[in-house]
Amino acid sequence: MRTSAEYLADLKRLKPNVYVGGARVGRDDPRIVPGVRVMSTTFELAKDPKWQSLLTARSHLTGQAVNRFTHVPQNAYDLMQKQKMIRLLAQRVGGCIQRCMGMDGIIALSVVTKEMDDRYGTQYNRRFLEYLRFYQEHDLAAACAQTDMKGDRAKRPSEQADPDAYVHIVDVGDKGIFVRGAKLSITMVAYADEMIVVPTRALREDDKDYAVAFALPADWDNVHLITRPVFVRERQMIKCPYAELGGSDSVVVFDNAFVPWERVFMCGEWEFGRRLALLFADSHRHSYSGCKPAVSDILCGAACLVAEANDIEKASHVREKLSEFAGAAELSYAAGIASAIYGEKTSSGTFFPNSIYANVGRRLTGESIFREYNLLVEIAGGLLVTLPYEDDFNAAETEAYLKKYIVRNPKIPPETAHRIWRFVENLAASSVSAWSQIAGVHGGGSPIMETIALNAQYDYESKKNIAKYLAGIDKELDQSRDLEREPVPPSSLMRGTMAPDG
Repeated sequence: MRTSAEYLADLKRLKPNVYVGGARVGRDDPRIVPGVRVMSTTFELAKDPKWQSLLTARSHLTGQAVNRFTHVPQNAYDLMQKQKMIRLLAQRVGGCIQRCMGMDGIIALSVVTKEMDDRYGTQYNRRFLEYLRFYQEHDLAAACAQTDMKGDRAKRPSEQADPDAYVHIVDVGDKGIFVRGAKLSITMVAYADEMIVVPTRALREDDKDYAVAFALPADWDNVHLITRPVFVRERQMIKCPYAELGGSDSVVVFDNAFVPWERVFMCGEWEFGRRLALLFADSHRHSYSGCKPAVSDILCGAACLVAEANDIEKASHVREKLSEFAGAAELSYAAGIASAIYGEKTSSGTFFPNSIYANVGRRLTGESIFREYNLLVEIAGGLLVTLPYEDDFNAAETEAYLKKYIVRNPKIPPETAHRIWRFVENLAASSVSAWSQIAGVHGGGSPIMETIALNAQYDYESKKNIAKYLAGIDKELDQSRDLEREPVPPSSLMRGTMAPDG
């Protein structure tokens, strides 16, 4: 497994294909560095003895210890460790840990490549497993590029006036394929080692050129990363971890990019476009049952701090608001646990989370995110957007005034009060806070996709049958379907049984 220093060194060796503000920049551009620091955390803590049991796993391919972000879950315990890891790391970095994108991409590919081979006799799974060995051996961090530009939303990929509205195959040769198009809103690709590309929607036979999945190095020829970084205003004196962290999202342009066959995992199998799109989305929504509870934890902690700074932490209306954070965090986390326990072993051997629980957990967090920010703002008051600049707290003519008047609770010294308000300002009134709120709604798929997934898979008929029985329309109630959905036996979740890596 790599160290953080090795990750940074590898990052510096990538060719410059990142564009920010109209200029091509290196991976050491200061606007990108906050996201690089977030990614570095996943390497640092995997080397820390206190965290190794959580951040590492035993590879089912080699038997070697690997970073859990490169691991494909083999059982329910793996899924719960994944969820726990994401929650704890997201708490550490103040929000999105970002590296779960690549993890969910390899999980999805591990399942669908085997299913395509079983139907068509292709060799995608063999290719993928060879790639996965390489991925684990080099401890790579990948972005998963799914969302296409989409063009006219009323038209299918093959119906678009501009065929490049969706990433598609433009040529097939002896050595590989050529692809063109663009993916958007792709987090962390500007400081990733690799990018994993998968379809974004269900496809028809006319759309077969859009049924393509592959992996490429992030600095590959004819791939351009047009990037928008997000970070908070640089601190002058009041330094803190949150102000050092951030992220970046990119439009990823493929301009007749060549993909060698060994890195192609779908090429025209349009029947599996929907399957792969949903596999990634559902795995990523399970990851959200770790990261979004962490966001609730952070907002709750900030609300507690600012309530104390205002000397209102014991007020009944404040306690009621705090309980909403607790409810949102733990209900979504519980949905993730249920998704793991009710998961299933696929034909590839990958243990995949239950889609229903993954989607309801993700829906809950998406619906509550603006409410949670509103709760923080209500408790904090308007100072979080009218707070004077940090420089004014250190200027000779204004320092004494601000240190005197920033104190509301006499038990809190001026510098601590300033730190609390500066943190709440960054958390709720910055570009990062706007990014976090929008990501809370659309990250992992827009809300309509959760509706589609639930309506496609939820057993409404059985619920209607319950109502028919209780209304006296039917004389019998068949509950056999509920018995068919058995969770993983509790005894098999014991660490010694399901976690040979210790």
